[in-house]
Amino acid sequence: MQNSNPAPDLLQGHDPARALDAVFVNAPLRDYADRPRVNDYTLPVLGMAYIATVAAARGFNVAVLDAEAHGLPIREIVTALNDAAPRWVGFNLLAPTYQTSAHIADRLDHHIKLMVGGHQAKAMPASILADPRMRRCEALVLGEAETRVAVLLDDHRSRAELPGVMWTDPVLHRPVTGGRPGSGHHLAPDIDALPLVNRAFLTQDPYPAGGRIEANMVGARGCPYDCSFCGAAVSANPDITIRTRAPGSIIAEMTRLRDQDGVTAFRFVDDLFLGARRIIEQMMRAFIAASIGAWAVWDATGRINVLHRLPDTALDQLAANGLREVALGIESGSQRLLAHIDKRITPAMVSSVVRRLAERGIAVKGYFILGLPTETRADLAQTVGLIRDLWDLTDPLPGRFRASVFEFRPYPGTPEWDRLIATGRYHPEQLMNYAAVDLSDAGVDEAMRSRDEFNFSVGIQFGEATLAEIRATLVELAHQQHARTQAAA
Repeated sequence: MQNSNPAPDLLQGHDPARALDAVFVNAPLRDYADRPRVNDYTLPVLGMAYIATVAAARGFNVAVLDAEAHGLPIREIVTALNDAAPRWVGFNLLAPTYQTSAHIADRLDHHIKLMVGGHQAKAMPASILADPRMRRCEALVLGEAETRVAVLLDDHRSRAELPGVMWTDPVLHRPVTGGRPGSGHHLAPDIDALPLVNRAFLTQDPYPAGGRIEANMVGARGCPYDCSFCGAAVSANPDITIRTRAPGSIIAEMTRLRDQDGVTAFRFVDDLFLGARRIIEQMMRAFIAASIGAWAVWDATGRINVLHRLPDTALDQLAANGLREVALGIESGSQRLLAHIDKRITPAMVSSVVRRLAERGIAVKGYFILGLPTETRADLAQTVGLIRDLWDLTDPLPGRFRASVFEFRPYPGTPEWDRLIATGRYHPEQLMNYAAVDLSDAGVDEAMRSRDEFNFSVGIQFGEATLAEIRATLVELAHQQHARTQAAA
């Protein structure tokens, strides 16, 4: 008997008066029964919300359970799902959350069918289907899932018609893949034809921050670059067609969020919004016509090599149209390492781009990775030096630089993963042995609280510096960045 109102504070977006067709689960990065969550915000699961929105538009009653945002123990997730008793449970499988997802899947009631997708599903589909904990997996979906999930939820349709959907043949006991002629459109949905995301499926979006109401958005799909450590690398995603939303669609979503929820700040979380000159110029023309800069501010990820080639007039236009902060994947201060990971940038280029943005009052957030394979102590020192130089560079400017630093973790399917396996020194099980590392001193270290869920490791030293050295450097930089942020507030 289905609970008439299952876990209303955990399941988002469904109609509690109707039987549930599916619950889509964002598994936590660790079991929060072992150590409670200490930070209070995590990025919303926009991809999962897109899937739920399309399914709901087709008449299905679906919900999202963002267990990471709620900081849930595994036992509570299992209880909530079994009490809700949906026909399907879906997981977005990521390398760091795979084991948690598998533990949850293993404990679901026998009548619940399982569907999975995500980077881990794409990288290791056969091993996932062979995992006995995933024995109820009826559909492993490779790539963008919106339209194929909607078909899977329809009992009158067959998974065999869907390209890029895998399952274990019950007779042959091996993976098989569906797909019929004329079904290829499922692999690259028209993103402008998809309905705008129903924010009822999101736990923390829109959200108040800095005196504004903020929301996250996606402006494009796919990435043309091949950074060796990244799951979005083009070589790891040959099935992804790079597409950008039409400016009118983006502006319509921004305007709707303003009118309905009072949103005046936006974060574009995709890889491409400031990653191609043509797109930047096209979007800025549309933003000017819609007077976006008169009422909104926005943040976006950017490509250093692309921004480096933009003329000053284009950067002026970005600032005038409301650009508040750019997130840049810098990764290292060592030119040798930048070449090794195929970033296509130089430290001098980084400094130039950061300076030119900060001169216009645009803040910059730089991401860095410590402990990359082959990194020497000298490389590590160059990264620390570049971070400090960028702090000093922007101190007198209207825009500031802030650093966000991470320990290297290998991910299946990436070029770096393939290189590590090819050395013969590592086995996949070693490289996927992700474990949480408490750098927050049980939550009392304010500098580390906001990034606590990102502190995890496979426990392997990939460069010259030891893990203890890497983590000590990470903590020191985080403390210095926190002190600088507090002083500027």
